[in-house]
Amino acid sequence: MSSLRLFVAVLPPDQAVRELHSAVDALRSLPGAGKLRWTGTPGWHFTLAFLGSVDEALLPELDERLARAAHRTEPFPLRLHGGGRFDGRALWAGAAGSLDTLRLLAERADAAARRTGIAMDEHRRYSPHLTIARSRTDADLRPYVEALADFEGTPWEVGELALVRSNLPVGGVPGEKPRYETVASWSLGS
Repeated sequence: MSSLRLFVAVLPPDQAVRELHSAVDALRSLPGAGKLRWTGTPGWHFTLAFLGSVDEALLPELDERLARAAHRTEPFPLRLHGGGRFDGRALWAGAAGSLDTLRLLAERADAAARRTGIAMDEHRRYSPHLTIARSRTDADLRPYVEALADFEGTPWEVGELALVRSNLPVGGVPGEKPRYETVASWSLGS
């Protein structure tokens, strides 16, 4: 059996991606921006649970459990909002709206994976973020966070949970990014 590198996510709609893209374009003119590795818009998502390498034999049960998690969660409002950083290594856009429901959906996705038999990292409180840049070394990301402080995206209704495959770059092409492919999705609510 082969395995797939998977995560469970909420994918922002095209309008939200376009709005954030405009804000990120402005960040690219800040000093030091050329040293950051900027994520591409096709990879913008809110990861709810990173599953890692999953044996394909587990997919039917995972599908069933994630469908149940989605159906038990009603659609909810969300918007991209502000930004933050994880130390000097990752720059992200934040979220606002029904964050309690987003956290609940993340907990349900994590539980679905665990009950399927997927080894998950230690459980910690979900922190909603959409990664927009990374640094190989510690970088001063404060000017970028400050530039994003007033960013407010248009609200949308989250109506779907997605299982996404991450296809890592295979060979030495400078700047090549992972490719993401939605392998399954489920509507929220009954």
